[in-house]
Amino acid sequence: MKCGPRCRDESAVLLYQAAAASSSPCLSFRQQGAARALGGKMAARCSLAALLPLQSALDYELEDAATAEEKMDLVLRYLKKMDLREEQLAVPDFGEGLEWLNTAGPLSLHRELSGSLVLLDFFTYCCINCMHVLPDLHELERLYPVEDGLVVVGVHSAKFPNERVLASIRSAVLRYNITHPVVNDSDACLWQELEVSCWPTLVLLGPHGNLLFSLVGEGHRERLFLFVQAALQHYSQIGQLKPGVIKMQLYRDSLPPSPLAFPGKVAIDHRGEQLVVADTGHHRVLVVSTSGQVLHSVGGPGSGWKDGNLSEALFSSPQGVVMKDNTVFVADTNNHIIRKIDLLEGKVSTVAGVGVQGTDKEGGVMGPQQPISSPWDLALGTAGGVEHNVLWIAMAGTHQIWALFLEDGMLPKSNVCPKGTCVRFAGSGNEENRNNSYPQKAGFAQPSGLAVAADLPWACIFVADSESSTIRTLSTKDGAVKNLVGGERDPMNLFAFGDVDGSGTEAKLQHPLGVAWNPRNKLLYVADSYNHKIKVVDPKTKQCHVLAGTGEAGSAWGPGFSEVCFSEPGGLCIGQDAKLLYVADTNNHHIKVLDLERHTVSQLVISEGDVVDVAGSVPPRKVPSLPKSAPRVELPPLSVSLGQTLHLDLALSLPPGTKLTKEAPSFWSLSAKGEDWLLQGQQVTGDIVDVSKPLLITVAIPATATSTVPLLVLDAWVYYCGEGGTCMMKAVSFRQPLMLDALPKGGITEVALSHSF
Repeated sequence: MKCGPRCRDESAVLLYQAAAASSSPCLSFRQQGAARALGGKMAARCSLAALLPLQSALDYELEDAATAEEKMDLVLRYLKKMDLREEQLAVPDFGEGLEWLNTAGPLSLHRELSGSLVLLDFFTYCCINCMHVLPDLHELERLYPVEDGLVVVGVHSAKFPNERVLASIRSAVLRYNITHPVVNDSDACLWQELEVSCWPTLVLLGPHGNLLFSLVGEGHRERLFLFVQAALQHYSQIGQLKPGVIKMQLYRDSLPPSPLAFPGKVAIDHRGEQLVVADTGHHRVLVVSTSGQVLHSVGGPGSGWKDGNLSEALFSSPQGVVMKDNTVFVADTNNHIIRKIDLLEGKVSTVAGVGVQGTDKEGGVMGPQQPISSPWDLALGTAGGVEHNVLWIAMAGTHQIWALFLEDGMLPKSNVCPKGTCVRFAGSGNEENRNNSYPQKAGFAQPSGLAVAADLPWACIFVADSESSTIRTLSTKDGAVKNLVGGERDPMNLFAFGDVDGSGTEAKLQHPLGVAWNPRNKLLYVADSYNHKIKVVDPKTKQCHVLAGTGEAGSAWGPGFSEVCFSEPGGLCIGQDAKLLYVADTNNHHIKVLDLERHTVSQLVISEGDVVDVAGSVPPRKVPSLPKSAPRVELPPLSVSLGQTLHLDLALSLPPGTKLTKEAPSFWSLSAKGEDWLLQGQQVTGDIVDVSKPLLITVAIPATATSTVPLLVLDAWVYYCGEGGTCMMKAVSFRQPLMLDALPKGGITEVALSHSF
């Protein structure tokens, strides 16, 4: 089986072998762990290498199978054969003393997990491909909860030293909304036991802790769901599924409210008067004054993809933001799209991406038709046209730099690009630290931060290339890609990280996520995220040194630069008169302000008028049961496409001489009858305050679906009184069947709903 794009070379394996050689827990685990779990009887050591020839035969057969029934039959026959090899394919249990998240205590394959299918997700939280797998895992958990016999366990096997720290993993678990158990495999013990070699790797275990399947890399959703469904069916039929009790304890449930949650990026307008904050954990974008007063709050508290008025728009973990006049552009990362917030019109629209992860590495079509993958940062630039005619995009998902043309323009060594074109500028798409004078032959590794230096002699885009731990330059004149600081000369070595001041490749960084260019002093500021520091680079000499931060994750305020603490800062921007540096201190949930002249630190205090809960939820309205006398309006099936928007125009008429009563507010409620995915993250209730005109209710059809014929239900309750003081409560239910087209499309479909009481 060919490994996915995140597959690591031998340096990864050697790194973990070296760690194991100097760490006793792995040795003790290998010698004693399985024996303890089996009551002293040592199990045979087993790894994914033993599974490979068995599953490879199945994989070839599945490629030739024509129908879903054939595929299911092949997998069921395979499982019967695997049952005969159960003892030979038994894996060792989790070691003692490991740190666990989201559970009340450690888990064991031979206690709490015995009798369940266990899906091990070997991941490291910096990995973009690991992030791409999470929606599949979330959906599996929704379809097959623990009570049905499936338990997902995240096995965090770190790449970077910072990722081995439990507090860092806890923050990532919160950011990514991971609610299944996660074990910190900090010494890579289980990774080595099973001979895992790539992030992500999924391993499905049977009810007795035996290997069944493995999937390496991302993009295996169909096969993953097939394997899980078949295994649940098989082991249920033979009576081996006996799920145990797992005491879950989600850390997010104990968090206090906070104005910001994991802010990823921060930007400023050209006048230096307004800041834009990507409030990533709250799935929203804030426009605030430099004093912290919230001027606009767009999106949140739940995630989703929805265009329209500022009050109804939805985002999903937005990262990069940039402001041009009265327009904010947003890298809506988990939706795989670029959004445009027009503050004058009060509208949000999608200008690039189709709402599902793309694999295209060249592009070239109009933005709304161009699939893209995990855009992480944005920067305004100029390319063969008027000033600021292009939006540069750090496309983390395909390891490239793209361009979205806001006006006609032209890339170096390329043809004219009309307004609206979304196209690759630099990067082959291979995950590398490769510099080259030809932009398409260069290689990036999860670029995550951009800053433009338009003036000569720079005329470049500075790129924070997180997985190679480098800062690179991309010339806007000829497209040449060069190293500035960090990393090393070997383009395949993505493990040249550290925390060292110096020049060029002598300097070492650890997963930098943000950069900001100061045009006044000609210096570049770097968010050296996993070193918890802000560093400064002189691009003329390539010298890099620490500006602020102790190197320890924390929240101390200073008072000076050498005493202040950060926790994985993700974004930066230069502020007023180039004297201030705003820092999105991501895991501390706030924005720090560094005074570059006085070397003091302060906090940008966000106005408390728009605070939402860190968990990203608000208490839902309690909806009463629909009266039996309420009419049910059955509507004909409606054909819609994934990604489309429904406008439900609700027109209600009251009896003559009556009016709504304020003492008992009337309201509407949306539901999907068991298809929660249809309305996830959207507004599902609202008030009815005026029946003199139709009420517009918007529903955004998700970009992915778990069924093709969901039922959308809109219920309305009205409380009204007559002139004589007689008051009534009436209700009506509209039932709209939907028929979903699998091809994502945009556009709006109007649905007229009317009823007279």
